[in-house]
Amino acid sequence: MRFAPAWGGFNRMGQLKRAHTKWVVTASVLALTSGISHLAYAQDLEPTSVGEIIVTAQKREQSIRDVPIAVSALSAENLDSMKIEGGSELLRAIPNVTFSKSNFSMYNFAIRGIGTKALSAASDPAVAVSFNNTPLLRNRLFESEYLDVSRVEVLRGPQGTLYGRNATAGVVNMLPNLPRPDFEALAKAEAGNYGTLRGQAMINIPLTDTFWVRAAGSITSRDGFDHNTFKDEDVNGRELWSTRLSAAWEPTDRFRANLLWEHFEEDDDRLRTGKQLCTRAPSMTRIGSTDIPAETQGRFSQGCLPGSLYDDAAYSAPNGAGMAQMFMLNSISLGFKPPLPGEFFGEGVGAVNPAIDPYAGVTQSKNLREIATAYDPRYVATNDVVQLNLELDINEKLRLYSQTAYSKDEFWATQDYARYMSNEIFNSSDGLQDLFGNPMIGGPAPDGYYTDPQLGASRRMESVDLSQSDNRQWYQEFRLQSDLDGRFNFILGTNYLDFKTQDDYYVFNNTFNYLAEYFYGRVIPGQLDKIETRKCTDGSVDECIYVDYSSIDNLAGDGHNYFRSKNEVHTQSWAVFGEGYWDIGDNKRLTIGLRYTDDTKTTTPYPSQLLLGSLDALGFGPLSGGSSVRGYPADPEVKQSWEALTGRAVFDWKPVDGLMLYASYSRGYKGGGTNPPRAGINQQVVQYQPLAESFEPEYVNAFEFGSKFLNSTGSFGLNVTAFYYDYTDYQVSQIVDRISLNENFDATSAGVEFEAIWRPTPNFRMDANVGFLKTQIGEGEGSIDVMNRTQGNEDWLVVRPWVQVPSNCIAPKHMVEAIYAHPITNSLQSYALSALCGGSKRIGSFSPDFPADAIIYQYDFWTGLEYNPLTDAPNGGRGFEADISGNELPNAPRWTVNIGAQYTWHFSGSELTLRGDYYRQADSYFRVYNTEYDEIRGWDNVNLAATWEFPERNLAVQAYVKNLFDDAPIVDAFTNSDDSMLTTNVFTLDPRLWGVSLTKRF
Repeated sequence: MRFAPAWGGFNRMGQLKRAHTKWVVTASVLALTSGISHLAYAQDLEPTSVGEIIVTAQKREQSIRDVPIAVSALSAENLDSMKIEGGSELLRAIPNVTFSKSNFSMYNFAIRGIGTKALSAASDPAVAVSFNNTPLLRNRLFESEYLDVSRVEVLRGPQGTLYGRNATAGVVNMLPNLPRPDFEALAKAEAGNYGTLRGQAMINIPLTDTFWVRAAGSITSRDGFDHNTFKDEDVNGRELWSTRLSAAWEPTDRFRANLLWEHFEEDDDRLRTGKQLCTRAPSMTRIGSTDIPAETQGRFSQGCLPGSLYDDAAYSAPNGAGMAQMFMLNSISLGFKPPLPGEFFGEGVGAVNPAIDPYAGVTQSKNLREIATAYDPRYVATNDVVQLNLELDINEKLRLYSQTAYSKDEFWATQDYARYMSNEIFNSSDGLQDLFGNPMIGGPAPDGYYTDPQLGASRRMESVDLSQSDNRQWYQEFRLQSDLDGRFNFILGTNYLDFKTQDDYYVFNNTFNYLAEYFYGRVIPGQLDKIETRKCTDGSVDECIYVDYSSIDNLAGDGHNYFRSKNEVHTQSWAVFGEGYWDIGDNKRLTIGLRYTDDTKTTTPYPSQLLLGSLDALGFGPLSGGSSVRGYPADPEVKQSWEALTGRAVFDWKPVDGLMLYASYSRGYKGGGTNPPRAGINQQVVQYQPLAESFEPEYVNAFEFGSKFLNSTGSFGLNVTAFYYDYTDYQVSQIVDRISLNENFDATSAGVEFEAIWRPTPNFRMDANVGFLKTQIGEGEGSIDVMNRTQGNEDWLVVRPWVQVPSNCIAPKHMVEAIYAHPITNSLQSYALSALCGGSKRIGSFSPDFPADAIIYQYDFWTGLEYNPLTDAPNGGRGFEADISGNELPNAPRWTVNIGAQYTWHFSGSELTLRGDYYRQADSYFRVYNTEYDEIRGWDNVNLAATWEFPERNLAVQAYVKNLFDDAPIVDAFTNSDDSMLTTNVFTLDPRLWGVSLTKRF
């Protein structure tokens, strides 16, 4: 056994053996991922040997062939050879791995079908992402480009013993190069299509024999991949830079210290998501024998249907006729047109026309790289990591490690919510009269332009979102490691994590602000010939909904004229762990590890306040259903704690030289959390569908069997791994009530992985990895599909609610027919339909247990039908559960494959290497329901690279093409909320990229 350094760089004392290598980019990435090769050629190996790489997957130095774990390790040269420039592209080098950006501020990196499908400030990633062995809960390692990397290690399967909480799916560990005792430097410049310019530089300086420093930096600039057809300009570009400073001090043979700081920054017009798709859902014109009036036909359309994302129909826009804000806007009187001859009064004009659909006739380009928006996106992110590593040799047999790290991550990104344009909807307030023929003064929409404080002036419905995150993390680990002469060695350790996060998600829509100013905030009583808003700040005079007039760039954040989901979570976790290694016989070894984890999460819930206000005298808003006027009052803190005992047992055996067999059992754990707070609706005023406020931790029992083989000549290697996972309470989320509702399901995952390398001649090599996967949700599991709430039950209808209530509901068809059949309820049909989703003191109720304020709105009195959706409808009116037993987990394709080949020609003073890689993944689903709508079709990718090297000059020129055929597959998707009409954001690959680089080493 060898001690492992606390960092991934050079150890002067010889603890890390480094073979002298040519500086070339010729070896196979997958040779490394198979755990059976080193990228560069070692001088002491046979000409056709695939070589060796040293890893610290078990926090001690071992040949990757001796590690009884499914681990892949990629060197810097290896990453460059395959043009893997960041963590998002690792899927091309590792079996059974998928990656996609998420809808908000993070990403989903999935291993063996297990990823981060729970979206909440209180949720944790299933794949532990580490920087130089430090776990980082929020990071930019999948957005930044690799800089001066020693290697990237990816461990598949639960790794909770040594890597701690949230490693149920595996670990991605990025290990940087750190200071060395010899001078070296590097400069690299690259140019490519889309105006791409890249630069990297590194310098390593030994200031004394025992103190060395290293600095590295990179910068990238490129134009946008996507085209905004409305403004005829490109968007989705990148402007980012990174720097790393580090110092190493080794004053004695017994003590070593290392300090580093890494900074990442981005400020550009990148889009968080791709295009937004929708298969338009029609309005309902007739129920049974009842004709539905035009004004409420849209109330039975959910906006978008669950059609295939690959049909042409998916490039429509939603049916917006059922949006409650459209009905409310029409009720805002702007005045009257001048009467025509013979008329006493002119035609009344509302803020919008009756039964208006803002998206009527709107279609989209079928090019996934084209959007249409008047709003310029912006993406800003900064990340800092400071890390201190200390090593002390207590004696020749024991070494003590200390790792201290602090990280700070800030994120701010805004973009058009829909990324397609609505029709012009606002009526002009010019040239109108009051009831007595006097000209109206001060209308809200001169020439049809309404001015929103955040979005500016527009004739269209404009909607923009903003995702913002602020994170701080402190981490400390102590570890004692042995190097005994006998058959037993051990690792003992303890660590502590303190993580604070605040996530904010905003949606701005000018129709919301219009309602806040002129529906709820209009000066009444006032002059009949004048329209003005109160701009209230409290509810002392009347019910008030506060309007924030600050800009998005400098947002006060206390307005109720927009949606804000504010989430604060403080996570504290400590653990003790140990692992023992017994050589129990010739070529046999037993590993036993245990870990005790104590997690505490404290969540401060801040209910959202969209269009909610209050009247001071009552303490609530009788019109809006709110309880506050301004700001976001916090509910009581929610404190959750869990304890978990996890670990692993591994037996490995080397029956002959070059072959290792192993079997393992491991137990993994990931903490639970709270679901984001819902709307702050006062339930004394409005009935509100119940939802779970928290979700459970997830646990996994994992079994793995594997073999690692290298033939006697070292020219062929094959790794085979079979695994079976049994999950309890796997966490998955969907958007319900404008929040991420996290649910728990039991599930299994099983599969086989093959990794191979073949080097028949010194100049030619091939490599491949193949993964087969079958995931399955447990028996008896169910969930409400927001895209299909009725589950085909013809006696129930989907109904759209009032504007403050976020989610659609289902209602009995006979209740809907009764509303249209009675003259009273028919005259109040829009209000009465809303009452089917939840009774309201102001707009009515069908339940005598929840009476309306006025008898006219007590609909059970008129129809003779009592109905309480919270007790009389399935799941409180949310809908019928879909049976998801046996369905596949999201983002779990049945198979993935990568095949690579390269050949090197040797010339006088130079070498030319050509490499090609082909990657493909099978069909998968992006939700647990596995419907036609959820399908993600299989896709592939081809990449080529040519590298011409001049070893004596330490010079290399490389040309590459990525995504050779310029494909634009959908790689993941996200379903938006009911009140945004159940549209779907999709994610795709980067387009075809080519570039040429020049690298010089000194």
